[in-house]
Amino acid sequence: MDFGEEEDDVSLEVIEDFENLVGKHQAIIASSSYWGEQNFPVRNLNVIWQHGSVPLVFWSPWDKPYEEHRGPDRFSLTAIIAGEWDEYIDKWADGAKAFGNPIIVDFANEMNGDWFPWSGTYYGGAQWDPERKNWVGPENFKAAYRHVVDRVRARGATNIKWLFHTNNYAYPLETWNFAPSYYPGSDYVDWLGLSVYGQQFRDEPNPDIPSLVDWPYQEMSRLDPNKPIMITEWATGDFPYPPHQPGIHKPEWIKQGLELFLTRYPRIKAAVYWHERWQNEDGSYSNLRVNSSVESLNAYREGIASPDWLGKLILRAVPKK
Repeated sequence: MDFGEEEDDVSLEVIEDFENLVGKHQAIIASSSYWGEQNFPVRNLNVIWQHGSVPLVFWSPWDKPYEEHRGPDRFSLTAIIAGEWDEYIDKWADGAKAFGNPIIVDFANEMNGDWFPWSGTYYGGAQWDPERKNWVGPENFKAAYRHVVDRVRARGATNIKWLFHTNNYAYPLETWNFAPSYYPGSDYVDWLGLSVYGQQFRDEPNPDIPSLVDWPYQEMSRLDPNKPIMITEWATGDFPYPPHQPGIHKPEWIKQGLELFLTRYPRIKAAVYWHERWQNEDGSYSNLRVNSSVESLNAYREGIASPDWLGKLILRAVPKK
């Protein structure tokens, strides 16, 4: 939901407005927690939990002004690995433990792109590490991911489910940058996640869902045979005067996604639509919101009306040992 430019201005009003718009309660609600703020977002999580939804937190090791394509900052992967931010990690973990309710945490998402400062492109990229038998860039990410998870778990924050979240296709599209190179291991991951975006600019096509999901879904499925998969971000722009390029219009794209996530991809167990209008680097805007047109909103409302898309939480009790 549109929680502001930094995705962390969570309010009950925004949640209720969105749910009234789409006609269904949301089981999962996403927001961000940037390391540059140096706090645990307890107020945001309380609003979401008290509303009856599970918080999904994008926990991003990123410093202000949160601009893409700037390279590593003070929260670099090497600094994390070296333990320079252990005190903050511990405090965040203590906050999560005190919160006590279920949280899904997405640490350093879309690392196989080249836009965030934790991208493998900034940490050695395709250099080969003969000792670890992996590419240097992804190896640094894995080491930082494991360090963070180990410290949080050591503080007793057992209410966290960890999400490993890649872009559907790597940028650059090279073997060293594919998802398996970054995977920290099944002991460190509870959910597998994908970003799936369609058309962002007027002069490009809007690919259909199978072309965006089929191969990345298979890649993710091979990482672990049992982990559930989440479409952690999905959206497409709305361009009222479509170009001559091939593709499908937004209402059909939304309809296709909500149907195929249920039928074509059995491992997908959740999907979080990115309901925002954002400004691109060239100054243009992409209106991703579900209500960018009446037709798009109707497609979304009709799709999630299916009883297979759950609007209420189903929490399983953990058996006592």
